[in-house]
Amino acid sequence: MTVSRGVAALILFLVLIQPNHPGAMTWGALLVFPLELPAILLGMVALGPGRVGRIVRGILTGLLTVIVVLKCADFVSFTALARGFNPVADLALVDAFVRLLVGSLGPWLAGLAVIGAVFATLLVAAVLWWALAQWATFPRSASVARRVAVPAAVATVVAGADVVQTMGGLSLPFKIPGTAFSARVGAERVNTVQRTIAQLRAFRTAAQEDSLAEVATLLDRIDRDVLIIFVESYGRASLDTDFHASVHRQTLERYGTRLAGLGLSLRSGLLAAPTRGGQSWLTHATFANGLWVDNQVSYGAVLSSGRETLFHLAARHGFRTAAVMPQITLDWPEADRMGFETVLAAKNLGYAGLPFNWVTMPDQFTLAALDRLVRDRPDGRPLLAQVALASSHAPWVPVPEVIPWEEIGDGTVFNDVAQSGDPPDVVWRDRDRVRAQYRLAIDYSLSAVFEYAALHAEDPPLMIVIGDHQAAAFVALDDRPDVPFHVIGPEHLVKMLSDIAPDPGLLPRNKVFLNQMDIMRDSLLTAYSTELD
Repeated sequence: MTVSRGVAALILFLVLIQPNHPGAMTWGALLVFPLELPAILLGMVALGPGRVGRIVRGILTGLLTVIVVLKCADFVSFTALARGFNPVADLALVDAFVRLLVGSLGPWLAGLAVIGAVFATLLVAAVLWWALAQWATFPRSASVARRVAVPAAVATVVAGADVVQTMGGLSLPFKIPGTAFSARVGAERVNTVQRTIAQLRAFRTAAQEDSLAEVATLLDRIDRDVLIIFVESYGRASLDTDFHASVHRQTLERYGTRLAGLGLSLRSGLLAAPTRGGQSWLTHATFANGLWVDNQVSYGAVLSSGRETLFHLAARHGFRTAAVMPQITLDWPEADRMGFETVLAAKNLGYAGLPFNWVTMPDQFTLAALDRLVRDRPDGRPLLAQVALASSHAPWVPVPEVIPWEEIGDGTVFNDVAQSGDPPDVVWRDRDRVRAQYRLAIDYSLSAVFEYAALHAEDPPLMIVIGDHQAAAFVALDDRPDVPFHVIGPEHLVKMLSDIAPDPGLLPRNKVFLNQMDIMRDSLLTAYSTELD
């Protein structure tokens, strides 16, 4: 065997054992033997350099390149979202991922990263073509070809049987210790696509069924504004993961005492969110529609289904509806199908200060704009508003501090802090610094929300403060999908949600009692509608 064939075999080996999960990035991965390797090597020898061999080599190059890309996508998805990559539902996230790179690394480094990824993919394909060619040109006689053909066929059948059975949701009846099938990744993605399509059919049926849509009176027990405030990346880690809880629990306890002293009623609970590490809009859609929207395909389906959201129903029963969305910087055509009478994106909020990298404006400014542009312009109808705060969105640098409300003005007061500290590309080289910045950002967002509640304590709105999802596991140090939520307002309204928010105060104490996010729409409608009592 020549050196070039040895190098070619090593390249194929490394490609086949490439981990697709951060937990598999260990030296032990090098001890795993990919069972496709003998099928590939012997198959190339048996087919030789002729026309058929070149066709098979091209197919194998394409398949192996796709598997490399899928494994990389899996690795990124497991790191950021704590789940594997879904080829059907997640393609739409590529644009969001690129924009996050721009916000975190700057346009030049992000551009280089994208170009580098494309170049790396082409390089992988070229290297694989070369590696396969080394074995296709293995010197052989007709007798050698015949001898190699049999074991090549056996190895191919074994590998193919595993792929077929994996696609069928089964597995081989035997397991050779220390071996693995890399092609299983591709087969599993085919399964994922099939499951997603089947789930979509069931989802569309569920979206058409809504027992509350025809109720004559809804939300008639509410006598004031209702604010649904989503706190970006606020998850259960803030309650019981020591690194974060050591700070956030103190903040929750301090404001719990203060707000109760101002006469506000407080209750809290836990919910399972449909996503982790990102895709806040899936949580917003799940909350508003009362359906489990955990991928982009379901999101598109629920928007096109005609199902009425909480905001549609509220508008039909006498409420003004609004969305205050400081992170919306591009066109947002989906908003027309969500039931919002008023949509305030970043450009509509009047912020004249500098952005905080990816974050367009501090949360305190967003809440002040909510008052100035929506709540202080009543027309006799109560308000139901969705407010999606952004200060606790990655990259978490820099982090502002709460200032007196009268100093906020047009937001230029935040310019000094917006330019302070190290940029994201420096901070993100150190995961410990990233976690520390995340902890600070969540603390600021919670403080801003609770200061807002204190500001309006004399005539309080009903506030439902809720985490949209847990941060990525490497940041949160926790991979659970659970998020806290808090109900703040007058006692006669807050107590009506005690079934889903069982714990008094701002600290959820019952860590076992857990609902899913999709109960929230119908729970609110049921609790606050006389006809459904």
